Amino acid sequence: MSAFKNKGGITVNQLLAGFARVNIDPPLGIAIAGYYVPRFASGFLDSLEASALALSCGEEPIVLLSVDSCGIRRALADDYRARIAQAVGIPAQNIFLSATHTHTGPLNTTADHFEMDVELIARYVEFLGGRLADAARMAVSDLKPARMGFIVGWAPERVAYIRRYRMKDGSVCTCPPVGDPNIDHPLGTLDQRVNVLRFDRPKGDTIVLMNYGLHADTINGDRISPDWPGWMRRTVEKTLDGTNCIFFNGAEGDVGSTHVFPCGGDMNDTEISFDNEMKSPGMARFVGRALAGTILQVFDKAEYVDVDSVAILHQTVTVAANVPSPEELPLAHKYHELHHAGRDDEIPYRSMELTTVLAKAERICRMEHGPASFELELTGVRIGNIAMIGIPGEPFTEIGVQIKATDGWDMILPCCLTNGSEGYFPMRSAFDEGGYEALSSKYKAGVAEDIITGAKAMLAQLRG
Repeated sequence: MSAFKNKGGITVNQLLAGFARVNIDPPLGIAIAGYYVPRFASGFLDSLEASALALSCGEEPIVLLSVDSCGIRRALADDYRARIAQAVGIPAQNIFLSATHTHTGPLNTTADHFEMDVELIARYVEFLGGRLADAARMAVSDLKPARMGFIVGWAPERVAYIRRYRMKDGSVCTCPPVGDPNIDHPLGTLDQRVNVLRFDRPKGDTIVLMNYGLHADTINGDRISPDWPGWMRRTVEKTLDGTNCIFFNGAEGDVGSTHVFPCGGDMNDTEISFDNEMKSPGMARFVGRALAGTILQVFDKAEYVDVDSVAILHQTVTVAANVPSPEELPLAHKYHELHHAGRDDEIPYRSMELTTVLAKAERICRMEHGPASFELELTGVRIGNIAMIGIPGEPFTEIGVQIKATDGWDMILPCCLTNGSEGYFPMRSAFDEGGYEALSSKYKAGVAEDIITGAKAMLAQLRG
């Protein structure tokens, strides 16, 4: 039962839940986010969507939005939250805005690595803000009495893998070449727990919320798609009549879907991409269906709890910046200039090694003049004795594991790319080891541990 009880010691369910979904497809020709390689939308595999879940126990509602986007930087997320709040008539602090992290969605910033149609992006940014406001307004209008259930499932094999590896020569590589005999072992342990919430509404559709940490990067190419989260949502909704599904990505910073030593049918309907990963529309279908299967396995056995209050809280964590040394600048500027001139072939690296070198160079150039520190906003939501922790970037899986270990909660759902998209948050050890995520991070070692400490402090405040 919930730990939050009324004065008589008995919890009385007061929960209201509402749902809405809108299409957020961009125009063709728009630049696609996710890589250091220029891509421009030539068509659609399937539509991008934004889903909204409104929750209330009679007070001002909280609105949680899941957006098929690679990420929304904090300044833009703040603008969107203000716009949504005005449309709905609630404070901006009541908005929990998360990206699913699809790598086949449009850019929403012009501060990137190649030439693009700036006006096209500006129009899409404006369009998306209006659609998010529409989704939130409709979800609040849909608020109906609901009962919440929760359960933890387990992801099947071949869906996810730690993507950072210690190589036999002692180096560390993110996404090493498939089949490379120099691969020794992964650096980390998967968290295969799949968090599932269901909101049953006698006078409306059931709403299923799923939380699991995995890069939505299984397709590649230049056709727009929500990647595997879209397949997961559609599969659940087609199987469970009268059910809507919303997804919040978890601690996915070091988790991908490529098996570096494929066997059996691993390569069915997929191929090795330019960045050494298993990618194709078929791969998205496999991952989405497999994780939908996890939801279906546990859906009917959720434990129901009464909810007599919901709350949202924000916590600012100040972290040190990874300011480069003067010695790092010349080579970084050289690579930066070659890349922006379209001369990557003059940089002595290929595939994921090139991506890693370019990401490091971009970070060094961007951080040449500071700042010395950054402020990261964590967002916590309490639904009875369930907590959601929004992190404004890409946390390593161990961050989620440690946050989930906080005592006193029935379930804790860490959510990445929430109210900001501020880069990777690697564990302290990763900064010593290397790899794409640590070398590209604009934060110093210790950022992950600061986030864990801040999240645990916020969880304590949410309990009251």
